[in-house]
Parts: sequence; structure tokens; C-alpha cells
Amino acid sequence: MEVKALQQMLAQFRQAQERLEKRIGEISVEASAGGGMVTVRMNGQKHLTEVRIDPDIFKNKDQEMLQELLIAAVNDAARRVDEELSKQVTELAGGMPGMAGMKIPGLF
Repeated sequence: MEVKALQQMLAQFRQAQERLEKRIGEISVEASAGGGMVTVRMNGQKHLTEVRIDPDIFKNKDQEMLQELLIAAVNDAARRVDEELSKQVTELAGGMPGMAGMKIPGLF
């Protein structure tokens, strides 16, 4: 491979990385558990940005149920972030020669 072609490919990689980082910053997913009794919102870096708990859950004073619902909602949100990241990477890589279908270890 020629040096010029390699430099062009590296420039494409940098541009794709910048676009991906921007898209990650825009990702926001919501997940709920217990029929909406617990709802969480998570950003593209898998940081919780919001937690909503239905006040009725406190009437039963069931701490274990609340903990389980929080775990379920957070895990579902993390899964949704992974799916969205995978979709974004696939879209970005699709326009780059030799990148379609490539899995990047450690990304998700």
C-alpha cells in the first residue's frame, strides 16, 4: 500500500473517530422496569443522567423490590447504549473501505 493511500485512510479513521465521539455525546436512552415503576436515562458513556421512581413503590416499603427494579432498568439501559453504539459504528464504518462489519475490541 502506498504511503499516500495509507495517509488518506488514517485521515478517514480520524474523521470517523471524531464523528463517533460526537454521536456518543448525543446518545441518550431510557429504560424502565416493573411496568414503569422505575425509569432510568443513560447517556452514551453509560452514565446515569436521570432516575424516576413511582411514589407508589414506597407505599409497600419493599426495599428489595426497588433494588431489583433499579438493577433491571440500569442493565437494560446499558444494553440499549451498546446497541446504539454498535449501530453508530456500523453506519460510520460502512462508508469506509475495508471497515464494514469490523468489530473493535473493547468498544462495547
